[in-house]
Amino acid sequence: MTHANHPFILRNLKVFLFPLTRTMNGQHRVSAVIFDLDGTLLNTEVVNEEILKEVLVRYGKVMDMEKEKNKVGMSHRDSTIATVKDYHLPITPQQLSHIITPMFHHKWLQAKPLPGVNRLMKHLHKHGVPFALASNSRSKSIEIKLSSQRGWREYFSTIIAGDQVKSGKPSPDLFLEAANKMGVDSSSCLVIEDSIVGVKAGKAANMQVVAIPSTQSESDQFLIADYVIHSFLDFQPELWGLPPFEDWVMKALPIEQIHFRGSYLNGFLHEISDIGVYLSGQVWGIFFGWVDVDSQKRFKIVVSIRWDHSRGSFRRNIQACLINGSDEPTSDQPMQVALVGYIRGFHTERDPSADAQILDQDKSIAEACLDLTAYSYHRSSLA
Repeated sequence: MTHANHPFILRNLKVFLFPLTRTMNGQHRVSAVIFDLDGTLLNTEVVNEEILKEVLVRYGKVMDMEKEKNKVGMSHRDSTIATVKDYHLPITPQQLSHIITPMFHHKWLQAKPLPGVNRLMKHLHKHGVPFALASNSRSKSIEIKLSSQRGWREYFSTIIAGDQVKSGKPSPDLFLEAANKMGVDSSSCLVIEDSIVGVKAGKAANMQVVAIPSTQSESDQFLIADYVIHSFLDFQPELWGLPPFEDWVMKALPIEQIHFRGSYLNGFLHEISDIGVYLSGQVWGIFFGWVDVDSQKRFKIVVSIRWDHSRGSFRRNIQACLINGSDEPTSDQPMQVALVGYIRGFHTERDPSADAQILDQDKSIAEACLDLTAYSYHRSSLA
């Protein structure tokens, strides 16, 4: 089964049909793709939050996530100005920049690509589809972020930084300049963004926009985009007249391993935060892989990962099902998890009782796939 045949593509019929109708009519068929960087391709947002927490503690302040949501997609300059104002810091934005910039440069080298990013970039490159990077970040910052990502710099047809145009996002300047450098009309470009300011910039540039919100609690605001998805694993190139993926194996998709630690209790995994190991907001759907309870016990596992707002605030919900072995871990026992395959997304993020539940079919697919070479796994991967 290919991704195009998967049932979850119907989760929003109105949005699903809109880009498909336009490409079937031969209008606005995509000939180039423009990516944002932070929070879209790289999981730098969580790294940035950790650094901000550390700096704020020095001044007796506590990070306010509501305030931070408004800064997603901002330029470095605007973000530092907003931070000094929001937290009434006794320093200037320039002084704050001087403090945090070297910290950022070090931590950015540890940032990981978000799920499905490398898959899409390699797919576009293989089929000769040009793609660009357009980021509010400064040129030097982009260079540092790309330096640890193998092959990325060579993949991009052009790279446009915030300090290379008159105005950053939400102005359309970055995207228009990227299209100009690639020699394509703006109406034939597809922008992929994680922030509201980025989506607004893409629409202002007369481009089609796919939103992958990095802040799930504000996903409703992204409806101004042409299409909203939870991760690159949900992206369907054929909707935009691009070559479809052909890499599904046994009704599932092999993925770059996603690692995290958790404790198991009553059928759920509770994430244990480790420095440098984060589950991004774009990890969403039914996954499977392996879990080590200790050096002696290993289980096959299926997990359903979603964001739950039923208790008044957005929290990650990880339902877990061990599908081999009769001895379940004891309550709250730490587990090392490596997810290696993806089965499906969800029709809705609003109803916890809907298809976010792990089905018998999901278990069967996972158990069969984990015996295949395409999902091969080595013990050292969980070390």
